[in-house]
Amino acid sequence: MGFVRKTETGKWKAFWRDPTGSQRSKVFTTKKDASAFLAETESSKSRGLYVSPHAGRMTFGEHAAAWMASWNTEHTTAARDRAVMRTHVLPQWESWPLAKIDHLTVQGWVSDLGRRRSRATVAEAHRLTSAVLRSAVRNRLIAFNPALDVRVPKRRKTDTDEQIISRPTLRHVLLPKVPERHRALIATAAGCGLRWGEVAGLMDDAVDLEAGVLRVVRTVVEVAGHRSFKPFPKSVAGRRDVPIPGWFRRLVAEHVERWPSPSTSPVFANEIQGPIGRTAFRARVWRPSLVRPGFIGEVKELGEKKFEARWRDKDGDEQSLETNTEYQAVMEIARRHYGGLRFHDLRHSYATWLVDDGVPPNMVQRVMGHERASTTLDLYTRRTADPSRILAALGDDEGDEL
Repeated sequence: MGFVRKTETGKWKAFWRDPTGSQRSKVFTTKKDASAFLAETESSKSRGLYVSPHAGRMTFGEHAAAWMASWNTEHTTAARDRAVMRTHVLPQWESWPLAKIDHLTVQGWVSDLGRRRSRATVAEAHRLTSAVLRSAVRNRLIAFNPALDVRVPKRRKTDTDEQIISRPTLRHVLLPKVPERHRALIATAAGCGLRWGEVAGLMDDAVDLEAGVLRVVRTVVEVAGHRSFKPFPKSVAGRRDVPIPGWFRRLVAEHVERWPSPSTSPVFANEIQGPIGRTAFRARVWRPSLVRPGFIGEVKELGEKKFEARWRDKDGDEQSLETNTEYQAVMEIARRHYGGLRFHDLRHSYATWLVDDGVPPNMVQRVMGHERASTTLDLYTRRTADPSRILAALGDDEGDEL
């Protein structure tokens, strides 16, 4: 049992032994405070909730470093989380003693960050902050997690959300404007609903055009510009066979014939027969391909060797710039225009096409590579823009009489 003793300075010191048997002490102004603290300490020891009053002196940054060193997540996940920690979390909390962080301060930080950053960024920053503090609780450094019940800004729908592209628009408007070397890649992503890493990691052994089947057995991961093959997809369900629609088999066959690659290289390889980089593809191929058919921005010819690039910024304001070539105008819009169809929206569109066509959810789940059907229905299907589908399902007929 602990005890309280008066010091030579007239204050009171509480003595107790922690769960390891080491003696600890703490000074208080009054005997009442010392006795109350001692009673609470003995109670927390008996309930297995003991936290040293000195443990909270460790800084957030020190514990965060130890916590990150224990990670055993995927390289891409770890790289993303380290970037968020380095950019948003540590600049705020690194030098703070763990015991000095309270709920009000965390809520204020989250609210301020929400005024400057996207909701997704704020949510990730809060998630990692809470994870570090939760680890500190488990390691008996602090008594509770002050990041619990902190309100993160709500997700607001914008005009860039829930974007899909119809099959006719994809085939007859977008694909003709895509550079020939990359046309089959985009067709494969849209026609089979593949993630970027899955389509970038396709090799000869995974594409059977005669049987009309594409096998997802590996993927490409990209961390800090370095790309490597991972011999398994995102999840167990991600390893799957996907039927190849007849409308783009010709595109893939022509691509393989025109740009053959060794068996050790991807079907859609770059100039040095390696995996294509996602960031470079987005900037040099995908975004410019959205500009040419007018999906984003507008290019106007002003006269001989003069073009005008017009786009909208993040605030919705129209901006413009004169260039000497059409190519420069296209690239300026691709770089500066806010929003637009994302490459991953091709996957969203694929799932929506299947659901709208009446394919059972369990079959959509299987070809999408999801562990649960709810993921398919909640995240990867978008509202159809064709109300006639609903009317047809309800049996609507102008000729019917009451």
